Amino acid sequence: MNYKRLETFVWVASLGNFRKAAERLHTTQPAISARIAGLEAELGVKLFEREGGSSPIMLTSKGKELLPYIEKILYQTEQLRKRAGISNAYSGVLRLGVSETIVNTWLPDFLSRLHKDMPNLDVEMTVDVTANLTTGIKDRSLDLGLLMGPISEPNIINRELCTFSLSWVASPTLDLPDRLLYLEELAKWPIITYARATKPYIEINQKFRELDGPPAHFFSSTSLAACRSLAIDSVGISTLPNIMITKELEAGTLRKIKAVWTPSDLTFTASYSDEPFNPIAEVATNIAVIAAQEYNKKQSTD
Repeated sequence: MNYKRLETFVWVASLGNFRKAAERLHTTQPAISARIAGLEAELGVKLFEREGGSSPIMLTSKGKELLPYIEKILYQTEQLRKRAGISNAYSGVLRLGVSETIVNTWLPDFLSRLHKDMPNLDVEMTVDVTANLTTGIKDRSLDLGLLMGPISEPNIINRELCTFSLSWVASPTLDLPDRLLYLEELAKWPIITYARATKPYIEINQKFRELDGPPAHFFSSTSLAACRSLAIDSVGISTLPNIMITKELEAGTLRKIKAVWTPSDLTFTASYSDEPFNPIAEVATNIAVIAAQEYNKKQSTD
């Protein structure tokens, strides 16, 4: 039985749309239609009700009956590949979403490992805030997200990757006192931080809103590299992952600021939808976990 036909059936059933299935499988809509027609002819049953227009494609009663069997066939096929160690068999495109903190730390090592283990795989990478990456995982426009997680959905698999602590930093030219500072004292300068709709921004904004006195002003950005540059150039005070400011602290272009409150640590997960079963995302997640662990070990020994 043709594997691509079975895979196409599962994706059309999951997405309810031939066009979306074509995008996911990187082929054309006529090719999807041909695969489904071929599978229906092979099985001798009608699998989908096609009402046309914008209405979703619906499974027939026989299609609903056969779906779990076909999902099991695909799952067992992938288990066979893993047992046999056939990494070269993975091909196609991995649509990868990444938080910028990961981009600035262990992403290069992950991509190198990914190419070594799955040389026939292409990667389409999106760097964005976690809120947008989460939406992409949920609507399946992304296969895998390396993001501030976990994503609390029953069909989402979350694997813990790493945790990064944050510090307040500023340029020495701001000449801040070398003592424990209250947030009211930090609020005299622009607070340079993560983009809106991110966990750090929401937490920091809420904390400063609780203060008496004039409101703090925020310079938010989706680029942590930009936040770092603005802090170096004395534009304001920033909160950044310690892992991203090691060189700047050593060079003296930034200094840590002692404050009565520091934002919570950032926890990152590899998150992907397991409905339908996504073998490439599963294998890539295992590689991401290894890359994150190796990066953590290296940082702890340096």
